[in-house]
Amino acid sequence: MEKTSQSGCSHANEPQLSPSFLGEGWSAGAARAWRIPLKFSLGVLSLAILLGGCGADAPKPAPQAETKPVEPAIPEEIQAAAKALLGTESQVLAFGDLAKNGKQQFLAANVVPKTPTNNLPGTIVTRAVVAENDDGKWTEILRCDEHLKNPKGYLGLTPLAPVTGWRLQFEQNAEKGLQLYFTPLQGTTDSHVLPIGVRWNSATKRYQSLDRTYEHFLLESPALNDVRSRLR
Repeated sequence: MEKTSQSGCSHANEPQLSPSFLGEGWSAGAARAWRIPLKFSLGVLSLAILLGGCGADAPKPAPQAETKPVEPAIPEEIQAAAKALLGTESQVLAFGDLAKNGKQQFLAANVVPKTPTNNLPGTIVTRAVVAENDDGKWTEILRCDEHLKNPKGYLGLTPLAPVTGWRLQFEQNAEKGLQLYFTPLQGTTDSHVLPIGVRWNSATKRYQSLDRTYEHFLLESPALNDVRSRLR
């Protein structure tokens, strides 16, 4: 009967050896040493979660509403003059030193209100005037009704056929003053024609129409025979 060798299992019943850092001496001191950083880490984590939650729930400031500049009130004398020239339905669209000539002027019009049958873009008018204050008296110096006219006659490029409605566009230039653009319309449809430019001519001291380059002034005509291309 063979004898069982003891050398191959000499360690089977012996206590297993453990690394020295797992001994009893480490477990008491090292556990206390690790307990403090662990508490600190948990505290930092809790604070981060709390701050993150507050940041997510914090109300965002409401965007401030855009404030539109307050338009200056239209003086009563200008309102009265506009009504005298165009009737009670007149609207004053602009006033001040419009021509940059040192005199007070205003632009007024009979504006067609927006309706389902009038859905054309822009300001649609049937009549419009520019008046100037001359020594306390308001005098009409430009008229738009069926044609474009000034005190000298019909403006160049005004249509020969009567116009019942116009699209009116205008803008103020710091140097040239009020610039007007009249587009004749046919009924309630857009005629797709080029607008007629009108501006104050400092050389002739009146409003005149411009050629198709919007650079050169055109002469007026006392009649509608030839008002389309006369340069000043």
